[in-house]
Amino acid sequence: MMPLVMMGIGGSGTIRKVGGSDETRRFLGNLGFVAGTKVTVLSEIGGNVIVNIKDSRVALNADMARHIMV
Repeated sequence: MMPLVMMGIGGSGTIRKVGGSDETRRFLGNLGFVAGTKVTVLSEIGGNVIVNIKDSRVALNADMARHIMV
């Protein structure tokens, strides 16, 4: 397992765990970041990532992306 921010551009994997506070997990869950969901990194700038998840593009800052383990 590794944090989402460590995946390179074009890397894909399955979300295994979403950490952080209850509020953080709820926020990420509402965006579709739940265990068992496939995610692909489309772009990365300064640790911030744009990912493809459930046929949608979502931008996350580095702090949020660190809570997502793939």
